[in-house]
Amino acid sequence: MDRRSSVPRTDVMLADLRLAAAQQTLGRHLVKTAVANAQQRVREGLADPGGAVDAALALLPATAGGLRQVVNATGVLVHTNLGRAPLSPAAVAAVTAASGYTDVEFDLADGRRARRGRTVLAALAQAVPEAGAVHVVNNNAAALVLAATVLARGKEIVISRGELVEIGDGFRVPELLESTGCRLREVGTTNRTALRDYQNACGPETGFILKVHPSNYRIEGFTSEVSIKELATIGPPVVADIGSGLLRPEPLLPGEPDAAGALLQGAALVTASGDKLLGGPQAGLLLGDADLVERLRRHPLARALRVDKLTLAALEATLRGPRPPVYRSLHASVAELRERAERLARRLGGRAEAVATVARVGGGGAPGVELPSAGIAVEEKLAARLRSYDPPVIGRVTDGWLVLDLRAVEPGQDEIIAAAVEHVCR
Repeated sequence: MDRRSSVPRTDVMLADLRLAAAQQTLGRHLVKTAVANAQQRVREGLADPGGAVDAALALLPATAGGLRQVVNATGVLVHTNLGRAPLSPAAVAAVTAASGYTDVEFDLADGRRARRGRTVLAALAQAVPEAGAVHVVNNNAAALVLAATVLARGKEIVISRGELVEIGDGFRVPELLESTGCRLREVGTTNRTALRDYQNACGPETGFILKVHPSNYRIEGFTSEVSIKELATIGPPVVADIGSGLLRPEPLLPGEPDAAGALLQGAALVTASGDKLLGGPQAGLLLGDADLVERLRRHPLARALRVDKLTLAALEATLRGPRPPVYRSLHASVAELRERAERLARRLGGRAEAVATVARVGGGGAPGVELPSAGIAVEEKLAARLRSYDPPVIGRVTDGWLVLDLRAVEPGQDEIIAAAVEHVCR
């Protein structure tokens, strides 16, 4: 029998009510692609002609976008490759509400244009009252670029050699800053920098002193650095890049700088990320002296770096709403994690073993800080199969085992992990 003659026609399949409905949510192109793939399965004898529509439906993606939601069982709370901080339900709801027409630059009371993002700026100012003013751009690198352009174009930025960091994917802070037309004046050595090094370097050509928190590595041993408080006594404004996005001190991370603390020490401007320890969307936070922040806000480059309405909505909900998932993961008790791991291991029988693990903050935050955790260990060969599950479950391979750490896993996702392991072990 010629299988080609038994393959249902494309127009007939697309006329099926279920596939017609799918076109309304996913678009015609994705549905036609699934139909073509289902027809190929029929030709290869992998599906019956009568089940071609069902095969096409099974091949349809969940959304029209290419990004897939995954279960982060790596033990890294802010995993850059997995999208950094997951949004809270409140932030997701705010994004949905803002997805249509909104009053992002419109005053409903008088019917006139209003300042863009005024409510999220008010929320950020309320969260860090130590700041004279605040502004938001699209990421922390953008915040640094804007500061360098406004304050140091054609001038010098004084920075310690031990803080000339690479921020990922080959991008380096020195190259980022020099692209704005400023010059870097490196002081001190890799491991030790003194106040006199900054004092000797500062002069009429100094745009500002940059203090970068080396958040993705640490140097131990014979080291020294200069505090923001000391730098603020020299004269030029101090810009502090705290990186990870803590707005206030976190007792579990005593060595991690926060925005309020940096401002109290004398920083004229603080830059930080919104999608790390703050637990919100990708954004660059600028907090500091009111006149300085206004200069940054009014510079033409600020327009190119501005955030969209969805980011504004998610950021405000993160600031005003309940604690985000990253906070809950950071503060989860080891006893609770161990109990969840043991429960999973009992359900999975001999296919998994409850183990003690060590999680980390990740995302360039709190380098060297170990977070005691718990999870389950399964055979290493299951790693690829679990990545192919729907939704994919991502763990880490350690000593020949695949460890699924539960610290960054929402309790409601334990059932997904159990079902995934059971499925791939069949």
